[in-house]
Amino acid sequence: MSPRTLFRTLAFAEAVTWTLLLIGLVLKYVTGTTELGVQIGGGIHGFVFLCYAAVAAFTWINQKWSAGTGLLAIASAVVPYATVPVEKRLDRSGLLDGGWRLAEGGEAPKGALESVQAWVLRRPWLALGLTLAGVAAVFSFLLFMGPPDTWFA
Repeated sequence: MSPRTLFRTLAFAEAVTWTLLLIGLVLKYVTGTTELGVQIGGGIHGFVFLCYAAVAAFTWINQKWSAGTGLLAIASAVVPYATVPVEKRLDRSGLLDGGWRLAEGGEAPKGALESVQAWVLRRPWLALGLTLAGVAAVFSFLLFMGPPDTWFA
């Protein structure tokens, strides 16, 4: 899977899960019918949000984006549906073109972040397992913390 395909897929998935969360919020706060939509939609959105942020950072390193571009890509997940126009802008600008430059037989990594990325690209199944375990751990901690509206109550 190319950087472009991976980034575009997660940007779209992040936007779709915003819809689930917003439907859940309407059901909870507007109609007052159920909290189940927030519990399910919020959980799914939270997980995809974390995955999108990880993929955006991974793509940022691979594509050698500027700090502003990388931060914009990650921050776009905070605003509902913003990942889609950001992805389209990056794609039109050619900032998603090319393959994984640090994959086996590719460029030699320079620096710690590129070394980590090269390791991930050369051991994808192990890296995927470790990444999913890490995201699941963060996600579980956030579930334990409860909804954000209860953190400071």
